[in-house]
Amino acid sequence: MATVYAVEKEPCYKDGRGSAETEQRTAMARRLPHVVGLTKMCRNRKISFKSLDPPSSLTHGIHVFYCPDAVGIVAKLSDCIASRGGNILAADVFVPENKQVFYSRSDFVFDPVKWPRVQMEEDFLKLSQTFNAIRSVVRVPALDPKYKIAVLASKQDHCLVDLLHGWQDGRLPVDITCVISNHYRGSNTHVIRFLERHGIPYHYLCTTKENKREGEMLQLVQNTDFLVLARYMQILSGNFLRSYGNDIINIHHGLLPSFKGGNPSKQAFEAGVKLIGATSHFVTEELDAGPIIEQMIERVSHRDNLQSFVQKSENLEKQCLSKAIRSYCELRVLPYEEKKTVVF
Repeated sequence: MATVYAVEKEPCYKDGRGSAETEQRTAMARRLPHVVGLTKMCRNRKISFKSLDPPSSLTHGIHVFYCPDAVGIVAKLSDCIASRGGNILAADVFVPENKQVFYSRSDFVFDPVKWPRVQMEEDFLKLSQTFNAIRSVVRVPALDPKYKIAVLASKQDHCLVDLLHGWQDGRLPVDITCVISNHYRGSNTHVIRFLERHGIPYHYLCTTKENKREGEMLQLVQNTDFLVLARYMQILSGNFLRSYGNDIINIHHGLLPSFKGGNPSKQAFEAGVKLIGATSHFVTEELDAGPIIEQMIERVSHRDNLQSFVQKSENLEKQCLSKAIRSYCELRVLPYEEKKTVVF
């Protein structure tokens, strides 16, 4: 699985709603114009096409591209899709100033009979080789397996429960292989009942300062595509990060670094802060300093009591983590420089 960082802007195409008869009468969206050359200045281009829902014979695909900047990349990308009968619905391009690199993300539809999945992989590989791409990833959600994840959690349930319900409702395009926690949960708790009902294993690993049980954790997560820390309050060692090798997404309240330690919400409430938030980021060896994927904020006021203050903070954490996971799965996140991300 490709390692991916990032966050930036929301997808830019809308699906109209129409009958099958209307769809048959409506031509597919206009082709993405060929662009010859890219001027060397900071550009963040978003090209959108409105169209009706594609006919049922068409399938949705996503392609992201990260390579050294060169003349004609957009033209070749669009030609690669159009030559196989595909149609671009939306495209994002970002060329940072004075960096000589090119980023793009394309949403397109295609007929899998005319453009088989294996052939698609070969076509984008040739394009990748042509431009010496650092990253070229194509994904077809309807055909490709969902990302397999493991969720790590501690005592607080709000992010874990939200992820489980998001998975159940289909809002999160992942398969949860297991939940790992350093906190014991009884068989009558909501979380355990939910996991048992859906056949998701729960692994309680009691950790100590001397033994973080990381070897056992590595065994449990070895077949996952990435990990999610849903308010997991243990620090993962550099050895664990290197041994695991895939991305790990974390969430924490946006009160750092001002309010560290125990009960930060109470500290912030008593300090009378007016703005709270949440940050979702990739895990690195530097604590809470990995590339940021998503951030959200909300105003609080003198009218909030401690309970409403905490509730707002937890809601932000749930929303922020869920959006970060969706962005990651939808190939919206790409690495940018050493500690930044591009999020389309």
